[in-house]
Amino acid sequence: MKLSSQSFGNGQPIPAEFAAGGSDGFAGNRNPQLAWSEVPEGTRSFALVCVDPDAPTVPELVGRDDVSIPLDQPRGHFIHWVMVDIPAALRELAAGSCSDGFSARGKQPPPGPAGARQGLNDYTGWFAADPDLSGSYRGYDGPYPPFNDERVHRYFFRLYALDVERLPLEGDFTAADAHRAMHGHVLAEAAIHGSYTLNPALGDGSSVTA
Repeated sequence: MKLSSQSFGNGQPIPAEFAAGGSDGFAGNRNPQLAWSEVPEGTRSFALVCVDPDAPTVPELVGRDDVSIPLDQPRGHFIHWVMVDIPAALRELAAGSCSDGFSARGKQPPPGPAGARQGLNDYTGWFAADPDLSGSYRGYDGPYPPFNDERVHRYFFRLYALDVERLPLEGDFTAADAHRAMHGHVLAEAAIHGSYTLNPALGDGSSVTA
């Protein structure tokens, strides 16, 4: 199975229109275009996850003018999108079809393909203590890495072909829930990634590698 995007090249910078944050605050937050091919026989649905594996693990350093987040700081995963039960006949998600703009407190519910379900992303936890932004963030919310981070962040879009039409998930599920439900049902996987940074010292992040 192959996954591609007209919105950014594999391993290349992601344009700001597809990010949640820009240099002046919230940005376009449109989901990028994604298309896939060479789907295995027996596919009954798809699942999609977008993850940043470069998220800082010391929240107290984020967004401070007086200190940088070191390149070698241990990193964790930050989920930007999880969607399951994507119809087996679908081969493309158009740019902006699942997210177009940032919604304080999250999209209720997010748009998407008929029949698909979208879970919680990790902005739910990140904004939990903010009285103006706390809420259930569902669907796609794009990159918004700290401007003081010395590391260019990478964003991996992973598509899974599954042998089941519907995953046994209810309510507000997470990417971890989806991965557990997918276990034993994955026929094929494809991935692409882009990069993004708001640190002016790092340029557009075009030199980052996987």
